Amino acid sequence: MTRPDLPKAILTDIEGTTSSISFVKDVLFPYARRALPGFVHARGQEPGVRRWLDAVATEMGGMCSDRMIVEVLQGWIDQDRKHTALKALQGMIWADGYHSADFTAHIYGDAGDALKAWHAAGIPLYVYSSGSVPAQRLFFGHSDAGDLTPLFSGWFDTEVGGKREAGSYRRIIEAIGQPADEVLFLSDVVEELDAARDAGLRTVLVDRLQDYPAPRTGEACHGHARVEGFDALGLPA
Repeated sequence: MTRPDLPKAILTDIEGTTSSISFVKDVLFPYARRALPGFVHARGQEPGVRRWLDAVATEMGGMCSDRMIVEVLQGWIDQDRKHTALKALQGMIWADGYHSADFTAHIYGDAGDALKAWHAAGIPLYVYSSGSVPAQRLFFGHSDAGDLTPLFSGWFDTEVGGKREAGSYRRIIEAIGQPADEVLFLSDVVEELDAARDAGLRTVLVDRLQDYPAPRTGEACHGHARVEGFDALGLPA
């Protein structure tokens, strides 16, 4: 049982919140970019892969060359585009990297400790990230802190909607089955917090100095509470 003053559930972002932005930008993205040509050549005809390649081709006007699709995807990686097809394919590529132990996922120490403490306190935990759900599971399953997947009760990606759209958070709340004002959303992106607040959620800006050397304070917080780490949230830890 959770205490009455605690949220009934916590929804967290990943990049810049539980994990450093640099890990995603400097490790995961380049790995996927390098591996894309070989991955598409080797597995491009598998139905689960072909689905997403065809989705990209359709969006680009019906191109049929896998080489061109790869170039589009690599361009999207360079742009950090939050496209569901790209995220799904990246997740498959990262799975190979995790299973080959080419890398483990970075987790901030305070985040790992807090997630474990919140779970032990009986607070259901959920993830909402632009990365695909399989990629999220891989991330927390192969983290610096070990396998953290048992801590989470559910996973959400952009198939539920964009992270800066209030409707996405309403759909998540419906899936979680808790009152919106009893769910706390943690993110490093102010616009995501704005959307979550519009949907009725509690919000906290996680403003890590490692990721944001110039602290966002005052009006830059858009009225959201601000912390520099999970250990400053005042929850069980």
